[in-house]
Amino acid sequence: MLKKRTKMPIILSLLVALFLALGACSNSDDRNKENKEEKEHSGMDMNHSSSGEVPKGLKTAENPTYQVGSQAIIESGHMEGMKGTKATIVGAYDTTVYAISYTPATGGEKVENHKWIIHEEIKDAGEKTYEPGAEVTVNASHMEGMNGVAAEIESAEKTTVYMVDFTPTTGGEKVKNHKWVTESELSESE
Repeated sequence: MLKKRTKMPIILSLLVALFLALGACSNSDDRNKENKEEKEHSGMDMNHSSSGEVPKGLKTAENPTYQVGSQAIIESGHMEGMKGTKATIVGAYDTTVYAISYTPATGGEKVENHKWIIHEEIKDAGEKTYEPGAEVTVNASHMEGMNGVAAEIESAEKTTVYMVDFTPTTGGEKVKNHKWVTESELSESE
């Protein structure tokens, strides 16, 4: 009977250590994924700033979490110098956002899991949300070689998207009317 009592705390300790190790691996995977996104986009010619013109049919959000004119912290790293910067909200819209993979019309390596294009930036989109695996034609110029290419939908999410102005943490010119940041990629500014 004494043997069973001494084995139980050891087994419990091993289980706790295993769960902690698995949790650390999961966090590391998230950081690696975000760093990979930054690297994939840092070497590409992104049109960081835009005219602020929005696609036809895009609906302004009625009650966005972040109001136009307010500030928020960008928690995502779509490109170098984006994560952790303070952004000014210049537009808020309710739509479906898509992560896509495509090969640029200008050549080069395939872009994997580009975030984001919106439903209104898909040629002949109609009303129905596209499912992962669907092939669409992109009608947006966020990056050189993107407009008019065939792309595969990687994920889709109905949400509020924001157009933002920000100064990269790496320095350089202020980015104006950047498209798009999702609500879950923002946090309250202090």
